[in-house]
Amino acid sequence: MQLQFYSEKVKAELYKFSLAEEQHQFTALPSEALEIEDRNRHPVVIMDGDRAVGFFVLHKGTVVKDYSLDTNALLLRAFSINEIQQGKGYAKAAMKLLPSFVQNHFPGTSEIVLAVNERNSAARTLYMKSGFKDDGKKLMGRKGLQSILTYKLDQKR
Repeated sequence: MQLQFYSEKVKAELYKFSLAEEQHQFTALPSEALEIEDRNRHPVVIMDGDRAVGFFVLHKGTVVKDYSLDTNALLLRAFSINEIQQGKGYAKAAMKLLPSFVQNHFPGTSEIVLAVNERNSAARTLYMKSGFKDDGKKLMGRKGLQSILTYKLDQKR
């Protein structure tokens, strides 16, 4: 399994992704996230061989200031695993690969931040088990209260 930046060759596959409604209320489908054009948004595909199984966006720039005071932070958003690929460990594996991917492609990044809805216990558990920490900061999102979680990157690389 690997993480790679989005390319047109996986567009059709990503546009076929589906999520259960209880998940879709908390995150965007890849097709929705890819419609937003912003040079500070970097779509990433979770690949198993030549098959796209998941997706997320890494966002840098001024939008991150709502989540972190660290000017070298990167925002993780729109994380999803295609519904038919769930339960196979892809989310956990992607989270394990994320720190080195960020350090390799976004040098100087000191932390990864994300917002997780308080009602999305499955996602919160995944992120906490993957090393993200909850410092108690909250934001009101469009679907309710969100906890801001942070993963501090090792700068010794």
